[in-house]
Amino acid sequence: MSALDEITNSAAAATAQQKAIENANRQTAPMAPFPEFLKYDDNGCSLDLYCKRKPDMEPKMLKWAFKLAERNVGPQYKACSLGWQPKVKQSDLNKNWARYLVAVDRATKKPAAYTMFRFDLDYGRSVVYCYEMQVEAEFQRKGLGGFMMKALEKLAQHYRLERVVLTVLKNNEDGMKFYRRLGYDIDENSPDKADNEAYEIMSKLML
Repeated sequence: MSALDEITNSAAAATAQQKAIENANRQTAPMAPFPEFLKYDDNGCSLDLYCKRKPDMEPKMLKWAFKLAERNVGPQYKACSLGWQPKVKQSDLNKNWARYLVAVDRATKKPAAYTMFRFDLDYGRSVVYCYEMQVEAEFQRKGLGGFMMKALEKLAQHYRLERVVLTVLKNNEDGMKFYRRLGYDIDENSPDKADNEAYEIMSKLML
């Protein structure tokens, strides 16, 4: 293949990635084609799931999302160089571009888990970027988190996005093990060890 052909192919691939992201971002109900991911009935759980953009989320649900993140990963943040910065976390959770996939207990109507994500271009790659995955203590170790990550993977595959990407604190050992069990590895764009950052970027190829 000539250098010109390589450039042409690279440009075509970049255009395809951009179009895939634009198509995904146009979807107002991206989970609609996958009703099997809108219910979770396993390991004693009876949950309904819904997917909404941040502007459509009830303020009380956003407050719950923040409190759950604070309970689940606040201690890890406090124990590393990043520290726990509540205003930063609240700002992150309230980004207008954010989408939420939320699981709610069918009987009590109480929220059980959420993932906050985005369809985005990441270093030129089309991705579903998972910013948060948090599960209430009583619903942990019941397969729910894995189920919700599979839902994000389904989105990536359906909308022809290259991979699912996420960030996890290095001192969150359970989180690191969880993602590795699901097939995620350290991403090529994760910080170098010499940078001594408190987090790793992990990803899983979808195409």
